[in-house]
Amino acid sequence: MSARIVRGRIDRAGTLVSADAPLLRLQQRAGAGLEKPLALPHLARLVALAQRLQRDISRPLHAADDHSDVHALVRIIPDADGASLEISDWRTRPVAQPQAPPHGTPPAAAGGWSWECDARLRLIALRAGVEAPPPPAGWEGRSLSELFELQPDGDGHFAVLRALARQAPFEAQSARIDAAGGRAATTLSGDPLFDAAGGFTGFRGVAMPADSRREDASGRSLADPAFGSLPLSDPQFGRRIDGALRGPLSRIIATAETISGQFDGPIRADYARYAGDIAHAGRHLLGLVDDLADLQNIERPGFKAARDEIDLGDLARRAVGLLGMKAEEKGIRIDAPRTDDQAPAYGEFRRVLQVLLNLLGNAIRYSPENSLIWIRVDREDDRATVTVADQGQGISVDQQAVVFEKFERLGRTDSGGSGLGLYIARRLARAMDGDLVVDSAPGQGARFTLSLPARD
Repeated sequence: MSARIVRGRIDRAGTLVSADAPLLRLQQRAGAGLEKPLALPHLARLVALAQRLQRDISRPLHAADDHSDVHALVRIIPDADGASLEISDWRTRPVAQPQAPPHGTPPAAAGGWSWECDARLRLIALRAGVEAPPPPAGWEGRSLSELFELQPDGDGHFAVLRALARQAPFEAQSARIDAAGGRAATTLSGDPLFDAAGGFTGFRGVAMPADSRREDASGRSLADPAFGSLPLSDPQFGRRIDGALRGPLSRIIATAETISGQFDGPIRADYARYAGDIAHAGRHLLGLVDDLADLQNIERPGFKAARDEIDLGDLARRAVGLLGMKAEEKGIRIDAPRTDDQAPAYGEFRRVLQVLLNLLGNAIRYSPENSLIWIRVDREDDRATVTVADQGQGISVDQQAVVFEKFERLGRTDSGGSGLGLYIARRLARAMDGDLVVDSAPGQGARFTLSLPARD
C-alpha cells in the first residue's frame, strides 16, 4: 500500500502542466511529457467528464505500458482553469518480460513465431521460438498474407482483415506457412499498435502451430489456440483469458462511453442511449471477468492476503466517494462515517476496499429510490468492524443461509451481478483473519458487517 498522494494538474485544453514523478513517468512512457496533451486515454476521458459535469469525480484508474500495470484511485477536481488530480493507492505490477528480442518483437512461444507488421501488413519483424523452424529467407518487407497464407473462417471472413478495418485486436486467424515437409497449419493473433498521437501503425502478435491445441481421446480440441494447451485448472489459463478479454472489453466500454457522453459532438438521443446500454453491458462483462479472476486467485492453495495497517473509516469514505454518483442517480443518500470516525485494523488495503465496494454496490443496486444507506465503523474487543445497512426488501433466514454461496443470486434474473461478489468478499475477509456476516429480515433491509483484527 502506498499512502502517498500523487498529484497532477491539467489545464482547460487537456494539457498536463504539472505532475509528480510517478504520473510524469507514465505520461513519458506513453510518448508525451509536460506541456503536452494528457496521453493516458482512460484518465483523459475522466478529466473531460469531470470538466463537463463541473463536479469532483473519483474512479479506479488502470493504465499500462511496456514496463508495468498500474492500478490506483484517482480523484479529479475541476475548476475554471482546468482540473487537479489526486491519485492514491498507486500500485504497480511489473510485466514479466524476457530479454527483448530483435526489432522489438514480443517473445515467441517455444513452438511458434512472434511477428510485427506495419499499417499495410508488411512484415518488419519475425522471430522464431526455440522449438520452431527458422523464419523463411527473405521475409523482410513481405506482406503478412503472403508469408502466412490466410484461411477464411466458416463464414468466409478473415479475422485479420476485419481487425485492420477496425484497428482492433484479432485472434484465431487460420493460416498456413512453408515448413519442412510441406505447408504447416498455424493460428495467428495480434494487437494493434499506435503512435504517441494515436495513429495506427500496424500489428504485433504471435503465430502458433495449429497442432499445439490439446485434444482428448476423441480428437476434439480442449483448448482454444489463443490460450495454447493449458488445462482450465492451470492459473496461467485464467490469466490468459483475463488478458484476452479485458483489453477488448475496456475498448468497447471506452468507445461506448465516448459516444454516450457525446465528447466528439452531439448525436441523436436514442443513439446516445444505445451507446450507454452497450457501455453498461460491457461493464457487467468486465465485472464478471474480474470476479472469475478473483475466484481463481482466492481458491488457489495457500492464498494469503497482505497485512497492511488500514483504517476502516477511511476505506468506507473512499468507497462512498467512488460510488456516490451511482447512488445520487437513484436519489439514495449515503450516511458515511465522519472524518474523525476511525477503526484501525489489519488487512490488505486493496482487498478491503474491494469488499466494501461490493457491499455498498449491492446496497445501492437493491435499495429503493430516495432511500438511505448508512455505514458505521466500530470496535468490539479485538475486532474492528464496518457495517453497511440499507432499506431494501431484506433477506429471509433461508436466503441468509445461502447468500454467501458461489453463483447464488437469490433467484434474481436481472443483469445485476454474477453471484460471485459476496462469496469472494467473505473468502477475502477470512483470508485476512476476519469475517463477513449478514443480519436481515424481510422488509427490514440488510446489514452486512465486515470484521477484521483491530489495531491499537
